[in-house]
Order: sequence, then structure tokens, then C-alpha cells
Amino acid sequence: QVQLVEFGGGLVQAGGSLRLSCTASGNTFSIGTIGWYRQAPGKQRDMVATINGGGRADYSDSVKGRFTISEDIAKNTVYLQMNSLKPEDTAIYYCNAKADWGNEYWGQGTQVTVSS
Repeated sequence: QVQLVEFGGGLVQAGGSLRLSCTASGNTFSIGTIGWYRQAPGKQRDMVATINGGGRADYSDSVKGRFTISEDIAKNTVYLQMNSLKPEDTAIYYCNAKADWGNEYWGQGTQVTVSS
């Protein structure tokens, strides 16, 4: 089992920045890829950014150049630095971990609201 706890959501004006963090605990050695998804009201949950064990990062086209995912392995924590935020970035952001044997884990979600 893996537990994920997110911090860092909030309200920010367009053009501003926020940093989300997600700390993993439990069988963290089983995690292969960890990252962030988001879900806006009435929409599906979509990938925002992920990072794998080799440090390779992937981003959705909508956030490339604005968001940066990074990790502190010693702290079992992954970060999402979000710059140049837009109202369309408003969503609940979820931390996600994909682990061995097809297991997948989600955090509780953190609200990000960008005002225009």
C-alpha cells in the first residue's frame, strides 16, 4: 500500500504561481511513476505531469513551459511548480502513483482556483 498526501492548493490570480507537494508513504519502493492529474467540474480527470524512476518528466501540452514537476527522493515527495497560471487551470489536483503489479494510488486532491 502507498499513501499520498497533497499540500499547496489555493486561490491565486491569473499570472500567479503555486507549488503543490505530494508526500508518499508506505511501500514507496514499489512506485514506478508518480505525478499529477487534475479534474475540473464536469470534465474528466486528465494527466498534468508525471515523473518516472529514471527522472523522465512528461507534461500535458496545456502546461508545457509553465509547470515543472520535480522530486526529492530522500523526502519521498514530488512537487509541481505552477507558473503563469490561467483560469483554465482551475481544478482539483490529484497526486497519483503507479506501482508494481498494476497497483495505482490517489491522493485526496487539493483545490487550485485561478481568478481572472
